[in-house]
Order: sequence, then C-alpha cells, then structure tokens
Amino acid sequence: MTLALADVGALLELVPVQRAGFALSLAAVGLPVIGVIIVGLDIMPVRFAMMHVALLGIAIGMLTGLDPMLCALAACALAGAGVAPLAGTPSGLSGAMGLLMSLAIAAALLLLSVSGVNASGAFALLWGSVLSVGTPDLIVLGVLAVVVHALFWWRRRDIALLLYDRELAQCSGVPVRVLTAALLVLVAVAVAGAVKLTGALLVDALTLLPALAARRLGTSLKSITLWAVGIGIVVNLTGFVLALWLDWPPGPVLVLTAGFVVLAVHCIPERRVASWRAPVSVPLPSPH
Repeated sequence: MTLALADVGALLELVPVQRAGFALSLAAVGLPVIGVIIVGLDIMPVRFAMMHVALLGIAIGMLTGLDPMLCALAACALAGAGVAPLAGTPSGLSGAMGLLMSLAIAAALLLLSVSGVNASGAFALLWGSVLSVGTPDLIVLGVLAVVVHALFWWRRRDIALLLYDRELAQCSGVPVRVLTAALLVLVAVAVAGAVKLTGALLVDALTLLPALAARRLGTSLKSITLWAVGIGIVVNLTGFVLALWLDWPPGPVLVLTAGFVVLAVHCIPERRVASWRAPVSVPLPSPH
C-alpha cells in the first residue's frame, strides 16, 4: 500500500521520523568513508565478525541493565583493537575473523540462554529500527562522523600509502600498526553504530555499497571518498522517503536503493581505470 504525498509530508513532520532522517544523514557522512577503508584494506570479513560481536555486546547490556547499543559499541571497539596486530601477519585477518565470529555468537547465545534474557529482544536490534533512534544514537553517529573525517583528512596521505601497499607505507615512515589499529577500531565501531539503522545484516547499505559505486566514479582516494559520501546521502534520504511512501521497512529499501545505484553506475561506460589503491591526488614518495 502506498501513501499519498500529503500523508508522507505529514509523516515527515513527526519527531521520530525527523530524528530517523537526521540519523541517516549523519550515517551517510561518516559510514561510506568506512566502506572505502574496508574495500581498500580488503578486510571484508571484519564486518561479519563485528556483527556477531555486536550481538554479544547487546546480550551483555541486556543482562547487566546497561544500554545495549553502548555495550555493543564497546565490545566492537575492543574486538577491533584486539585483532589489529593480526592485520600484518601472512594469514591476515580471515582466520582470526572466523574464530572471532564463532566465539562471539556462541558466547552471546549461551549468555542469552543461561541468563533468561529475552533473546528476541536482542535479535530484534540486529534487524534494525531506524524510527526508534534516540538522542544517544544521534550523538554516537555524530561523533563517529567527526572522528572518521578528522582522521581521514588529517592522515590522508598515510592512509593512501597504507591502502596502496603496506610495506611501502612502513618504509615511508607511516606508523602502520597504529594507523591500522585506529582504522580497524573505527570500522568495528561503525558497524555497531549502524546496527540500529538498518540492522547488522543490512549494514552494507550504509558502508560498502556507496563505496563500491564511488569506486567506479572516482579517480583518486579523495574523489572516491567524496563520491561515496555524496552517494550515501542521496541513497539514504531517497530510500527513507521511498520507504515511507510505500509503507515498507526502511532497511531493505535502503539496501535495494543503494544496490540499484551501484548497478546503474556500473552500466556507465568506463573511460579510464579508477585508481583505487594508488590515488592520483596523493603522490607516492620518490624511491630516491
């Protein structure tokens, strides 16, 4: 069932709807940058692991009476920092993420079972509920957006080198371990911060999909990032209004809208190969 435009306008005047739209706008500013980092560092398994860690944090929060989302953020931040040293090993993060996923979901299910906590309430947070976003969620998303952009633009050259080649970055004096740890923590916190908006299973709509579309359009790390943020804002607001108009769940509509944009962008004839790991605007250091 679709709503009349007047009805959609009336919905947009409601405080929870306005708060949800503001939350999606904040998410669109910060999370696509995280998507650029995920693809650039080739750490796709990290987001899956953090979904499970977020569930463990939610379970701990529900058991202790603390805010479940804050517990999820803390758990993901600690997990991101804990796995950072493994990023430089030959096996990378894949094996560690598989172990972390298994342990986190097992611990969460065991905790929910033995504590008598309503498991459906914990899992409901994983499906997302953007209309239930509160002031603490807006603060988290706002802080995340500021921190992500501050770190990205402050250390853009170092991040560009790290995305291009880890060994080259290390030889060029980039603090690879510290920077990798900081990026992994941001990725982990971003996944937890987006859980309430689309649910953990659909978080890719806010992170990876805008980055994938921007990869086709940008020619440097800077332009790819700006394209990702712009696409994220358009996709989030368009998908949200479309979901209100169609009276459909916002999470799936956001994913489908972002996916449509990615497919549309990839139908554009490519005139040049986008420089993803070797940004044009950030020159690599001379070997001499």
